[in-house]
Amino acid sequence: MRIILCGYHWTGCKALELLLEAGHEVFVYTHKTENSIADLEGLCIRKNISYTLDKITAENLPFVPDMICSVYFRQIIKKDVIDAAGGRIFNLHPSLLPRYRGCSSLTWAMINGEAECGFTYHYVDTGCDTGKIILQKKIKIEDFDTQLTLYNRVMFRSMEYFMEVVGLVERGDPGREQEGEAIIYKRGCPMNGEIRDNMDWAMKERFVRAMCYPPYPAARYQGEEIRSYEELLKKVRGRVK
Repeated sequence: MRIILCGYHWTGCKALELLLEAGHEVFVYTHKTENSIADLEGLCIRKNISYTLDKITAENLPFVPDMICSVYFRQIIKKDVIDAAGGRIFNLHPSLLPRYRGCSSLTWAMINGEAECGFTYHYVDTGCDTGKIILQKKIKIEDFDTQLTLYNRVMFRSMEYFMEVVGLVERGDPGREQEGEAIIYKRGCPMNGEIRDNMDWAMKERFVRAMCYPPYPAARYQGEEIRSYEELLKKVRGRVK
């Protein structure tokens, strides 16, 4: 197939590897990266894969795609592109949709004390993570998880199913409607990364872990970085529990 990959981060890199291994022709839309983020642009250069850093539009598509895959892509894909793919366009979202649509889904799941999270492959429509579900899997949130460990566990597991989803979309799987309560958070660091006094201690502990994703900033309390629950206890109580 002729596939367009809209990707970023290491999951975008892995998706490209899997598509190439399966013999597909791939064109990539991606973003510039910092040196702390796996470089999909660099991978395209090394493998001689055509790519662009331009915003995806129907006018600049390199060909009529048989399918479009969105993996950690950071732009909204508009209706004209969806139509150009004949609706054969899907996205990987790190939550159990319809819960935690939008940004920072795993972070908010941790902060809110959810027992489990997961990932959802869904068709892309004109809403925000509202398309029909193709495949969805649950993953337990461990008491020791940080945002970094949880993200990697969820995304490693999700990529095990990537080519299965490609096959389902190729065969015209209709997906299923999302059911249940929808929760959505806007882009941006939860609560600006600040631990609040009105949080109970359990939430404060989860918040510290949920902000742990080096090299991004750690949680803060009264302007000081807090990298562990013990640091927070020392700051607030003057002693370790």
